[in-house]
Amino acid sequence: MPHVVPVIFTLDSENNIIIAVDYKTKKLANLRSNPNVAVLADEYSENDGPNRAVMIQGECTIYERGKEYLKLLKLLFDRYEFYRKNPWGEGESPILSITPRKVVSWGL
Repeated sequence: MPHVVPVIFTLDSENNIIIAVDYKTKKLANLRSNPNVAVLADEYSENDGPNRAVMIQGECTIYERGKEYLKLLKLLFDRYEFYRKNPWGEGESPILSITPRKVVSWGL
């Protein structure tokens, strides 16, 4: 059964979607058994113009330690003040990198 949850994300220089997750979550367990994902980012406006969205299907790589992990961690810290105020290090929170395979958008 698909499992859909809201996430906050950033993009890396190759337009991969970067997301931090917690251990012991259903999201992480699902991705360990099936790395295929779909992500939807939307912007809704009742009065200020068209609604816009992008749906991305892709494959997820899970990082827990190492050079790539630290690079992705820096991207998240640079983007989100909450993460900078509540930092973590290797092995404390996995980071997901989603490589897009199919992109569909509307209103853009």
